[in-house]
Amino acid sequence: MEAVPGDEDGTASDGGLPRTSAALDGDSASIADARRLAVDFLTSARTEYALPVAERALEITQLVVSELVTNARKYAPGPVLLSLRIVGDTVEVAVWDSDPLLPTARTADPGRVGQHGLEIVSALAQDFQIRREAVGKRVTARIAYADESPGAGPYGAFW
Repeated sequence: MEAVPGDEDGTASDGGLPRTSAALDGDSASIADARRLAVDFLTSARTEYALPVAERALEITQLVVSELVTNARKYAPGPVLLSLRIVGDTVEVAVWDSDPLLPTARTADPGRVGQHGLEIVSALAQDFQIRREAVGKRVTARIAYADESPGAGPYGAFW
């Protein structure tokens, strides 16, 4: 995995909000590396930018990153690009891969083993989009980074 900062200082040109990206290789360790990148990114947003990043957001973002990168590694040949950035009060997770086939979330089936990734991501994200690109596709999820309610469980009101 190779990290690619937004600008030389790792911030975006849109108001100095943090962003980062990484090219992931075919190595199975790239999923764990992507999860670590997400934690490091949100920890930096908390400590260096004083954003109120909740533990819940760290956990959900790791899960979303893991699901999206796993799907890209499993179904698309070639490189995978992971981008993380702060957009408003959310962390945006975007994963690009070279396969133009757009995935669809399957209907819920508790008896089905596997293939629940997009169900999970769409349930946890405030916003979820899949878009065909000139080459391949981009799957984007936005997750609130601050606690929505003080009494919510570790995953917010959803759980």
